[in-house]
Amino acid sequence: MERQLSRVLRMARQFFVLLLSAVLALSILPPRAQAASGKSLVTYGMVPIRAEDVADGEYEVEIRSSSAFFKIRRATLVVSGGEMYARIFIGSSSYLYVYPGTNVEASRAPEADWIAGTAADSGTEFLIPVPALNAEFNCAAYSKRRKRWYARRLVVDASSLPESAFAFDLPDYELIDSAVKEYIEIHGAPEEAEEEAPASTVSEPVPMEVAYDDGEYSIEVNMLGGSGRASVSSPTLMIVRDGKAWAHLLWSSAYYDYMILDGYTYYNQTTDGGNSVFEIPITVMDEPIDVIADTTAMEDPLEIEYTLTFYSESVGSKSLIPQEAAKKVLWLSAAIIVLGGILNYFVKKKRK
Repeated sequence: MERQLSRVLRMARQFFVLLLSAVLALSILPPRAQAASGKSLVTYGMVPIRAEDVADGEYEVEIRSSSAFFKIRRATLVVSGGEMYARIFIGSSSYLYVYPGTNVEASRAPEADWIAGTAADSGTEFLIPVPALNAEFNCAAYSKRRKRWYARRLVVDASSLPESAFAFDLPDYELIDSAVKEYIEIHGAPEEAEEEAPASTVSEPVPMEVAYDDGEYSIEVNMLGGSGRASVSSPTLMIVRDGKAWAHLLWSSAYYDYMILDGYTYYNQTTDGGNSVFEIPITVMDEPIDVIADTTAMEDPLEIEYTLTFYSESVGSKSLIPQEAAKKVLWLSAAIIVLGGILNYFVKKKRK
């Protein structure tokens, strides 16, 4: 009897080691699915400069963009009759149109108001109105591949113009910037309100209706876009409420603070510093859904474009989700530990 109990205890310990290894593997393996900043573009000391304060002419200028996907390679500012325009060049043919406004305004504007691009030097050139120098202005861009408008913000840096363009001297922005940094180094930065992602100005997208009872399920999701370093867990949690489907997305990174779907903003639900989690509506299955996710992992916040595809035939039990499976393994491991303790107690008692 003692020999049999010792054998059972040894087998239980070996099994526990295997289970513990499985738990560790689940915790470190990446998920299977592959995966215009909100920061101001204006620096210290910049004040808006209108067209009436700039001499007529054409000037090579520097234009800052809120998006790495809409980077201005070169630009010419045209000033004439109290109006300013910028002839901008981007090094790709990804965008067909631009619009002097937000992406929502662009989607509602008549096509006659859209500004078409012209092919130039393996890129695209647009002529856009400039309301003022040293001031942010909206310039939505229409993606040729994804057939939708994206929000962009631009700033024309007045200091990139020659001194002869103005009847006055511009401030030394570099001197102002260094002075502010020196003040902060000595006195500390002033307290500021926490920056928030831009508020949604459109109605929330409607989740699709599904033929499942209200509850929690698993569903496979594939994500494309970005650099490929970030991903979302798949299968992920699908929540059915009132017959409509929602996705509970777990990212492989803790640096995503908001997502945008059809112009509506969803915020990170994680509050303990763990990986970012978002609950978004599943508006369609078996077709790509365009989303934007803002990451703060880099020096400046960056909005990255992704597509999510949810597969209707993959809907299954909640237990198929990796995190749920890991929970079961942990419970089973705990049970084995308890069983091992009991067996060890009886073995020692038998020996005595």
